[in-house]
Amino acid sequence: MASNKEVHASSAGEAFVNFFKGIKAYFTDFGTAISKGDTAVKLSTVLMGAGYFARNKIVVGLLTMIYEVLFVLMCIFYAAPNLAKFGTLGTTVRSTAFDPVTMQNTVIQGDNSFLILLNSVIALFMIFVFVLTWIHNIKRQYELQLDKEKGNHINTFVEDVKSLVNGRFNITLMTLPTLGVVLMNVIPILILIAIAFTNYDQQHMPPSSLFTWVGLTNFRNLVNLSNNSAFGYAFFRVLGWTLVWAFFSTFTCFLGGIVMAKLITYRKVKFPKFWRTLFVVTIAVPQFVTLLLVRYFFGDTGIVNSICASTGITSFLQSIGLVANHLTYIPFLTHPGWAKFMIVMINIWVGVPYQMLVATGVLLNIPESQIESAKLDGANAWQIFWHITMPYVMFVEGPTLITDFVRNINNFNVIYLLTQDTFVTTNQTLANANAKEVDLLVTWLFRLTNEYYNYKMASVIGIIVFVICAVFSLIAFSKFLSGGREESYQ
Repeated sequence: MASNKEVHASSAGEAFVNFFKGIKAYFTDFGTAISKGDTAVKLSTVLMGAGYFARNKIVVGLLTMIYEVLFVLMCIFYAAPNLAKFGTLGTTVRSTAFDPVTMQNTVIQGDNSFLILLNSVIALFMIFVFVLTWIHNIKRQYELQLDKEKGNHINTFVEDVKSLVNGRFNITLMTLPTLGVVLMNVIPILILIAIAFTNYDQQHMPPSSLFTWVGLTNFRNLVNLSNNSAFGYAFFRVLGWTLVWAFFSTFTCFLGGIVMAKLITYRKVKFPKFWRTLFVVTIAVPQFVTLLLVRYFFGDTGIVNSICASTGITSFLQSIGLVANHLTYIPFLTHPGWAKFMIVMINIWVGVPYQMLVATGVLLNIPESQIESAKLDGANAWQIFWHITMPYVMFVEGPTLITDFVRNINNFNVIYLLTQDTFVTTNQTLANANAKEVDLLVTWLFRLTNEYYNYKMASVIGIIVFVICAVFSLIAFSKFLSGGREESYQ
């Protein structure tokens, strides 16, 4: 039998093969329609409704022609003026000139690089969509030709409309959500990618000034490890901490939730509902409020430091070298090492209750027959936990674990709310890159855009975050969802 790794590799390989086969079939069908289509199909490459008129689908033909005319008008009056400047993103800078008639300075409006970029991206996307519909239109008209040659019934316009609320109602339902995804996700992502190849920052801020294309310069600056590259120095340190944070924050909460669920569901534990409710209280309080309060509690002058100083904990930590002798407090959120440790600990307190609830439901559904069989075979509690409980929990919660890891890579709230206005970096090189030791890639990105207006580097970081999350998700989900384990838990 093939090993699990071979199965996973095979399933992933088959997915890629099927994807490329689908693309090949798509264009092969288009080529067949062009080469074997009749005069009406070939004419539809220029006049999109020609094939419909030839099959007596007048209304559909007219709608298709109107769509084509609107596209041509869009190209003339919208796409062409913006795409003409897309290569430079504008050349005329906004300026002022003295008007001798009014005896005042008048503003001469120049080019707006961002509007040119935005409109050009939208125009290119609309052209791409039109090309896809153009190809689909030709393939559809060739299908109508084949139906007519075979003597099959060709739907009228009314029948086509009725099918949109019957047989093809899924298409009707998905139209508005698809448009929403395009407007709210796809186009902003395309603009984000485009900005990464420009010099859009505080020194090149429209409309007062222009920005332009710089190619891969921003990417090179981000991965440059030379001594004069602050961004290269900062990137690898922030990336390392991001991955460390994502790993520990995910698995500490995951394992802590399982342990807490096991303890609460243990038969000898009294008042299990009380303990479960006690831990769930942290979920009821908004995380925004919780983290801000905790930040004040663990501040240099907070209540926790007051308690530690009065009980001698601060002095003890000084004696073993964990706190500098010149300090009168424990730098919970102001020292890089302490801050990272406390961020993980506070996240455990916030995250374990939720994982405990999930794990409780999973543990209560473990097949009792497997546990009884293991006991009959002489397995102890640890062996049952490790060889039955954990495999079952990983089988059920595996996809959720992947999602949590990706979510923690982008866990903005915990890091930002605990360290903003509290942690100040003393590393000048990091400060030159507008980064801190406790920053994740996403908080660094946020600071670059909202505080320093360095949109070019923020866009590069955004692309890298997306690539990291996408690659990890694809690999991890292909492992957990490859199948082959369901029958073990039936």
